[in-house]
Amino acid sequence: VLSLCCEACKKVIFHVPSELEADTLVGRVDLKECLQSAEFISSSDGNFKVLEDGSVYTTSALSLSAEKKTFTILLKDSEEQIQKKIHVDLAEEEKKTPKPRRARDTVLKRTKRRWGPIPSVMIENSLGPFPLQIQQVQSDTAQNYTIYYSASGPGIDQDPKGLFYIERETGNIFATRAVDREQYPSFQIICFATTPDGYSPEVPLVHTIRIEDDNDNAPYFTQERFEFSVPENSRPGVVVGKVIAEDRDEPYTLHTTLKYRIVSQTPPITPAFSLHGDSGVISVLLPQLDRELVPSYTLLVEVRDMAGQPFGLCTTGTVVVRIEDTNDNAPSFKQLQYETRVEENRVNVEILRVSVVDLDEPGSPGSGAVYEIIRGNDDQAFEITTDKNTNEGILCVVKGLDYETAKQRVLVIGVNNEAPYVLAPHSQQLSQSTSSVTVHVLDMDEGPVFKPCLLRLDVKECEDIGTAIGRYVAEDPETGNSEGIRYRIPPGQCNWINIDDRSGEVRTVRVLDRDIGEMRRGQCNVTVLAIDRNGKTGTGTIQVCIVPGNKNFPRIAETDYIMCRDRKPICLTAEDGDEAPYSAPFVYRITDRNLASMWKLTPHDDNSWYLSPKSDIPYGIYEIPVSVIDNGGKIGENTVRVNLCDCVTPSECDGRTRQLSGGNVTLGLWAILAMILGSLLLLLILITICGCCGAGVMHRQVTDDCANHNLIISNTEAPGEEVMDHNIIPLQNTCDQGGYGVKTGEHQTFEMVKGRGHTLESVKGGGHQTLGSVKEGGGQPMMDTCRYSYSEWHNFTHPRLGEKVHLCRQDEEQKHSEDYLLSYNYEGKGSLAGSVGCCSDQHEEEALDFLDQLEPKFRTLAETCIKR
Repeated sequence: VLSLCCEACKKVIFHVPSELEADTLVGRVDLKECLQSAEFISSSDGNFKVLEDGSVYTTSALSLSAEKKTFTILLKDSEEQIQKKIHVDLAEEEKKTPKPRRARDTVLKRTKRRWGPIPSVMIENSLGPFPLQIQQVQSDTAQNYTIYYSASGPGIDQDPKGLFYIERETGNIFATRAVDREQYPSFQIICFATTPDGYSPEVPLVHTIRIEDDNDNAPYFTQERFEFSVPENSRPGVVVGKVIAEDRDEPYTLHTTLKYRIVSQTPPITPAFSLHGDSGVISVLLPQLDRELVPSYTLLVEVRDMAGQPFGLCTTGTVVVRIEDTNDNAPSFKQLQYETRVEENRVNVEILRVSVVDLDEPGSPGSGAVYEIIRGNDDQAFEITTDKNTNEGILCVVKGLDYETAKQRVLVIGVNNEAPYVLAPHSQQLSQSTSSVTVHVLDMDEGPVFKPCLLRLDVKECEDIGTAIGRYVAEDPETGNSEGIRYRIPPGQCNWINIDDRSGEVRTVRVLDRDIGEMRRGQCNVTVLAIDRNGKTGTGTIQVCIVPGNKNFPRIAETDYIMCRDRKPICLTAEDGDEAPYSAPFVYRITDRNLASMWKLTPHDDNSWYLSPKSDIPYGIYEIPVSVIDNGGKIGENTVRVNLCDCVTPSECDGRTRQLSGGNVTLGLWAILAMILGSLLLLLILITICGCCGAGVMHRQVTDDCANHNLIISNTEAPGEEVMDHNIIPLQNTCDQGGYGVKTGEHQTFEMVKGRGHTLESVKGGGHQTLGSVKEGGGQPMMDTCRYSYSEWHNFTHPRLGEKVHLCRQDEEQKHSEDYLLSYNYEGKGSLAGSVGCCSDQHEEEALDFLDQLEPKFRTLAETCIKR
């Protein structure tokens, strides 16, 4: 439990105006007289605050009243466990009668500036005498009141304590001893003016005492030893480095204005560097710095303040400039010729070491040797490397040499540096140093050698077991042939191939398929041994590569389709598990001839073709055999099932052909009436036709027999005897009781019988062509209930005549034209009578009335055609 004793220390009275503004100084209380070390200072009235120096200020504007005349300042010291109080009473100051203003009052008012004098100046390291007066502060209120002066702050009651003091009655400020500016460049003290009762008529004055610098510090370098480097052969003006010095005296004065210079150089030869006096920058001065002659320079430099004046203070320092090596010296071989020996077929063996001389700095890129073989190593049998420790070149054999091929090899080797060459000023181009090496090959008894050492054999997928894929043989280097050499494949390798032990023929032992297990990689390396009669062996490698083959049949991915009445083409897409070039593009074919006449295939892209009907074929289900041929010629047979349905959307067919009438279809009333009316109309038409065919002799003379309407093929226009020729062209058929035919001398009748599938045939003996089947009936005409009309005859002959004309156009030798085109002689001007072509414009069987109005010139023609 902390117990504090609290006692009243003293009582202070301040005379203040009746109205106080915020932050107005009320007065100053000497707190140390009451408690030397007060850790906590507080006011019992929140309208007032107390600072550490005892100054009392208002915190807000207030009017002096009876309640505001007294408050308490509380001081606490927790270490000593002491608590004290200071009672403060505020008394309203008496109002003085203002005096009449005179001109002198205005002049005297300017003397208030004495309370704010300019900063004081004290010379550093002053010799006294002490105490030394440096300034005086006075308050203008001293004319009306008794004023006591006091001060606080650094140099008075703070470190360095006791350096300054102020006289209580006069306000003179004195210094008690000398001051070091580098330690205390200035002081700020607070001066107070108070009346004997503690009232402060003046605001506390902050006064600055500045210590004027004295050149009591010599400049010094920031480093005891400066080290720089510069490449050799650098040009003059190249910056080497910068030395830096400092001075503790006041900045931006002569005391800190420094100058640099080089005092001496080691070795004492021609000056190689210059030093800028103001900045301290060292630059190259000598045009040729040769590291091989002088590797480094030592400079003694000086720095002096007072702008380098002789009376300035100075300091010296050391600068070491190291000359960096550049590759300005080429390496050279110690010997120009070397000789060495090596046994044939030795591999990865060192056969020679060569060395060089380089004046550049050892261990630097400028002296590191890089060797190369310039000539004599076309087969890359030799290799030369650098020993980093000794800088020697190591010549090795990396491929076996053959004594039978070459008994000695001559190599030319060269050497360079790791770093590129840098030419010194006024120097010549450096040349590469070379040396020759003669390698003698020693003869040795060696084993068989495969040529090539690696053989690649490509095998197509799915080849039969035992397929020969190549031959791999070795030769005896001594004899140059393969006699007496046996071959075998060591175990533990992929079991894809075997090799004949005598001939070296390689065959497959498995069906190689890239889709199976270990064969997915498509490649396998097989080591083969060759053994001669002496038991010496040689090895070779066969690289078996499985190349994609045409092992899969192309097939159509989807084969069931529904085609509606819009008959939109179906896109058939084929798939093939093979890779190119044994897959796309595909070719589609319809293998059934009947279906090929009804359906057609047209290409879409490499994988797809369109299937569509050629014509208006009936609805139904069609199973169309389609063969797909891939790019490798492999044919895949497929059956495409097309449901040609009378529908709008495929969902209406539900997987079967849509029937036009079903067993459960119910006909409406109007449909039944329509069917009855249609039947009656059909019956009426049949009765009318039968009545026409069974009628008696017609009023028109020319219609006794419809077969009489024929034209005789003849060149005469005069009426002659009745023509009994068979070369008659029928024009029109009608139904007649008496039959239809042409009389001949043998009483034979040629009929045109209407039927399906009849073609134009040639009749033996007369060359007469008729439409339909030609039947002979022993002189009796064959009758039929219905004959061909003119329109049907026109529809039959028109396309065939067009086909014949087309053949005549396409035939370059004009063979067809000889059969169908006949030339006629010129017959003179045409008749004044009109053309008979008007007869052919009548397309109806009943439109024969024009025959009753024939002119006399046509009677003869008509009589010729009429059956009498």
